[in-house]
Amino acid sequence: MTRYRLTYAAQADIVSILAWSHDRFGEEARKRYEALIATAIREAATGGDEVGRTMRPELGDGVFSWHLAQSRTRSPGGKVHRPRHFLICRIDSDVMVVGRVLHDAMELRRNLAPLQPWE
Repeated sequence: MTRYRLTYAAQADIVSILAWSHDRFGEEARKRYEALIATAIREAATGGDEVGRTMRPELGDGVFSWHLAQSRTRSPGGKVHRPRHFLICRIDSDVMVVGRVLHDAMELRRNLAPLQPWE
């Protein structure tokens, strides 16, 4: 599978993460993190057979997470030393849907309810 889509919530998460990164660490750091997020999304979509995926049954059937740290050595934007975010995804037919991009210190259930629709 190589197809994916981002929900509006995931898009908003990415915009917020990149703005914070830019404000805190500067343009070059933001570009590195942006490249890492893109790499992680592609790798999660092509990972197949659960490799690198952490299943999250508490969030619904087929929901899994993918930590950005798993992709940091393959990001073309340069190395991000300690990525702190992960993707929350599920497979919808033949498309991977990224529902949220969350900080690894966040409480999952507060940010993605199991019965909440993924637009």
